[in-house]
Amino acid sequence: MNFVEELRWRGMLHDMMPGTEELLNKEKVTAYIGFDPTADSLHIGHLCSVMILRHFQRCGHKPLALIGGATGMIGDPSGKSAERNLLNEETLQRNIAGMKKQLSKFLDFESNEPNKAELVNNYDWMKDYTFLDFAREIGKHITVNYMMAKDSVKKRLNGEARDGLSFTEFTYQLLQGYDFLHLYETKGCKLQMGGSDQWGNITTGSELIRRTNGGEAYALTCPLITKADGGKFGKTESGNVWLNPEYTSPYKFYQFWMNVSDADAERYIKIFTDLPREEIEALIEEQRKDPGLRPIQKRLAKEVTTMVHSAEAYEAAVEASQILFSKNAAEQLRKVDEVTLLDIFEGVDTYNIPRASLGGSVKLIDLLTETAPVFPSKGELRKLAQQNGLSINKEKVTDVNAPAEAGLLLADKYILVQKGKKQYYLLIAE
Repeated sequence: MNFVEELRWRGMLHDMMPGTEELLNKEKVTAYIGFDPTADSLHIGHLCSVMILRHFQRCGHKPLALIGGATGMIGDPSGKSAERNLLNEETLQRNIAGMKKQLSKFLDFESNEPNKAELVNNYDWMKDYTFLDFAREIGKHITVNYMMAKDSVKKRLNGEARDGLSFTEFTYQLLQGYDFLHLYETKGCKLQMGGSDQWGNITTGSELIRRTNGGEAYALTCPLITKADGGKFGKTESGNVWLNPEYTSPYKFYQFWMNVSDADAERYIKIFTDLPREEIEALIEEQRKDPGLRPIQKRLAKEVTTMVHSAEAYEAAVEASQILFSKNAAEQLRKVDEVTLLDIFEGVDTYNIPRASLGGSVKLIDLLTETAPVFPSKGELRKLAQQNGLSINKEKVTDVNAPAEAGLLLADKYILVQKGKKQYYLLIAE
């Protein structure tokens, strides 16, 4: 496959230095993308960069994933209006381990192929580099005028940042430039890739390589992904959509992709999956004929959830998302784990009830009017039950005087009450 053509039709190519495409067509190239280890998980904002490395490897080239263990201690000013918190070494090591585990799902680090992926950490070559040596050997090659001309620096100096730009952050592009030089000299790395906001830092690296040893090095960037309405991609009301299931459950992850707009789905299925062009074009045609079926969102959610989590996690997410409409809902509710249960019913009214109130002489009618006032009166509860409109854990209730037993608890803690077709309440036994 032709790597640049692959990126181009997928909408993943923003800019590249002259000669980049010719280099990639001429030889097997080693390239890298850097990731800041500011958390122990990647989020979907990183996915475009990860997919670029994946396509790069699929096209026969060698990808390097650089974890910024050293630069992460400083923080990149690009696109930021405030200086980042500095991380200590223990936190960095934990974050790096978490990120490598996730990257392994996208890249082949283990095979004996010459283009197997490698994970590198710039802390390894920066930790023993003294300030004086760095100033003498690297700093002298790049002028302040050159560094000041970069957009990431100019924006911060022109008043976009409340506190200006610290010297620490100003040195960031030199440090990132040195990463490129180091990988060029030790790994034969001739190409650095990244988001379009990284263009200034990447070209500083290629310029440093040219000025120190006359080498040729190249840059390629992808666009920053946004939503069709201009909003920030990957952000929800509760924050980032993480790849770590402890932070974003597979069910919520799946739901994120299912709920993207049709316009976004058409772009995202090209960017975030490996599906071939013909298959994607067929899905787009199918969606345009009958948008209500949402074939693109369904396939997008399947591909990305399976890739990030697993086929089993995807199947469980599909099953969980159909619980409310399933004929076997009562049975499925018993299988769902606590996190997914809470995700499915996020935002519904809840009542805390004492665990001791279950069992003994307490009846359902007492539980739902006195212990947890889901109904304002026993008369209203009886009337709804007679009309077949009351369900507990998705099972119809006809005998309101039945005992309220601990056996009703889902995940040993919750009781789901449904009034009519759409009103849900969650009782939480404590």
